[in-house]
Amino acid sequence: MLFPATGNSSSMATKIPAEKSGKCQRETHHSKSILYQILNKEHGSETKWHQQHGSPHCSTRNKGCPCLDRRRVVLRTPETTCRRASEVLLKTSTFIRNLPSFYHMPWEDQFVLIQQNWVPLFVLGMAQERVDFDLREIPAISLLKKILLNQPSTATNELGGSSAGASLVEVQKMKNLLWKFWDLDINAKEYAYLKGIILFNSECHVLKCLPYVQSLQQEAQKALMEFISTMFHGNLSRFASILQLITPLRDIDADAIEELFFRPILGETTLNVLLIETLYINPGWL
Repeated sequence: MLFPATGNSSSMATKIPAEKSGKCQRETHHSKSILYQILNKEHGSETKWHQQHGSPHCSTRNKGCPCLDRRRVVLRTPETTCRRASEVLLKTSTFIRNLPSFYHMPWEDQFVLIQQNWVPLFVLGMAQERVDFDLREIPAISLLKKILLNQPSTATNELGGSSAGASLVEVQKMKNLLWKFWDLDINAKEYAYLKGIILFNSECHVLKCLPYVQSLQQEAQKALMEFISTMFHGNLSRFASILQLITPLRDIDADAIEELFFRPILGETTLNVLLIETLYINPGWL
């Protein structure tokens, strides 16, 4: 898949019947499916990828492709999307800053909760602000191409990977999760209670004031349940559906978030450090 076909030798060869060329049909098909793809780049590959993976409800799991996890993507419109992602991050820090109960905890506990929960809080913010985005796949650099063309290989490319872009699998997990929130049509109060459940994470067993955090999480859960019961006439299936999204929220990869939305504007600065500065040093950084 490296170069467009040149000349007419390939097309002429395909017109020769298999029995006359001395080759079986299986051999001809096998040669074209492997060597042809190595030495020829298919036109419109980006369009085909977008058709396969651009739909928010489609699955990226391709059982026949073990290399799927190595595919990397970047934003199609980084200027617009990165700006909106930055606004979501600012609103997330503002939400935390406006919780007096959060600042009643020791600073060490605050730091742990921010580190462990900023990703699901950010994704919740993206869902609440309805930030959708299109992706563009980064063409993989083939080691075989470098060998055939006698090109030097860097250490990262020899390993078959690239530091540029985010994992397609991880980003698609986030996109699918966003659509689940949008399908539920969650309102502002539900998002607020859900953020409280996420932030006051009782699974952080290293916290000094774990019982206090557990009580805050239970309070947020109770408030969400009562609100849903009132607004939806006692139908608590919605409450269960929303709580079921917490686990996949926590499974979103932090590196994918940083690479996709913040690497173009932050460089090598880590988002954890930036969040701490936003909350405690310079709230007006954006």
